Amino acid sequence: MKCLTHPLLRRLLSLSPRCMPVGFSHSKGPILSPNWSSWRQNCSARPGLVIATDVVNYWQKVFETNGIPEARESSEYIVSFVLGAKTFQSLNCKSLHTPLTPAQQEQIQQLSSKRLERMPVQYVLGEWDFQDLTLKMRPPVFIPRPETEDLVSLIVEEEFQKCEKNSGLCFPVPDPHPVILEVGCGSGAISLSLLFRLPQSRVVAVDKEKAAVDLTRENAHRLQLQDRVHILHHDVSYGSAKQLLCWGPLDFIVSNPPYVFHEDMASLDAEILRYEDLGALDGGDDGMRVIKTILTLAPSLLKDSGSVFLEVDSRHPAMVEDWLQAHPNLLLALCAVHRDFCGKPRFLHIQKQNR
Repeated sequence: MKCLTHPLLRRLLSLSPRCMPVGFSHSKGPILSPNWSSWRQNCSARPGLVIATDVVNYWQKVFETNGIPEARESSEYIVSFVLGAKTFQSLNCKSLHTPLTPAQQEQIQQLSSKRLERMPVQYVLGEWDFQDLTLKMRPPVFIPRPETEDLVSLIVEEEFQKCEKNSGLCFPVPDPHPVILEVGCGSGAISLSLLFRLPQSRVVAVDKEKAAVDLTRENAHRLQLQDRVHILHHDVSYGSAKQLLCWGPLDFIVSNPPYVFHEDMASLDAEILRYEDLGALDGGDDGMRVIKTILTLAPSLLKDSGSVFLEVDSRHPAMVEDWLQAHPNLLLALCAVHRDFCGKPRFLHIQKQNR
C-alpha cells in the first residue's frame, strides 16, 4: 500500500507518516481563495464565462492554500469527472473550450469542498477504476490500491499456467470452473476482477463489515456478475472453516488482509484516518493477525495443490516463511514472493502440499 501508480494516489493513500498540512485547521476550517463569482468575471477570454482550465487553475490555488496534497491532480480529477471524462488529458478540444454551465460549476464546487476536508478523491467522485472495471466507492469501505491489480494478475496467470500444463496445449485455456475465496472483499475489486478475467470462475467473497458486503453486492449487480459470486457477511476466524466448507474444495484463496503493523497506524495520512475503515488496515502487533487465521484455515478449504495468494507488508515474507516452518502440520509452503512495481516484496504465493 505504500507504493501507488499515480502521484495523486501515492500522496492520498500512502502509508508513510505525514504531518497535518500548513493552512488547514480543524477549528477554522478551509481557507478559501478570492470570491468565485467575482474572480470568474476576469478569468476567461469572454467575461462571465468559465472554461475547464480556468476552473482547474482556480481550485488548484484553493487546494494549495489549504495544504491539500497533489492540488493540481485533485482539481483535474474533479473537473474531468463533472465533464464526463476519466482524466483531464482525455478531454477533447471542444470540452476544454466550451464554457461550463452554472450546474457544472456548482457540482465542481460541491465536490471540491469535500476534497478540502481531506476526503480521498475516490470517495469524492464516488467511483474509481480497478483493472478494467469501474467500481462504486463510498466511505468507510477500503479503497483498492493500484498495486493490488498485480495480485489479481498473478492469480490469473497461475490459473492459465495450470490449465496449460494440464491440457498439454501450446496456448493457455482457462479451467472450466475454478472456485475462489476472497477474505475481506471490501468494494469487491479483487473478486469482481477475477470473475471478469476468468469467465468460468466462481467466487465466494466474505467480509466482516456489512458496509463492505453491501458495496460488493452493489458493484456485482452493476457489472452483471451477481450470478457467479456468493457474497457473505462473515467474520473469518479459526472456528469458521465449517461454514465455508460447503463452498469448497477451493482452487484459490486470495486476500489483501489488514497487514499494517499496529504501531504504524497512528502515522497514516489524514485521508485514511478520517474516512477509511481502520479495521481493514490494522493487522495487529506484527501485522499478521488475519494472515495467520487465513493460513490456519487454508488446508481444510483448499484442493490438493491449491494456492493462497496474499498481499502483505514488505517485512512479512520472511516472517510468514518462519511461521509456516513452525507449523509443518498445515502442509503449506511458500513457493514464490512477487515484487510490486516499486520493487518491494509484496505478494505471496503459498501452496498446499500433497500428503
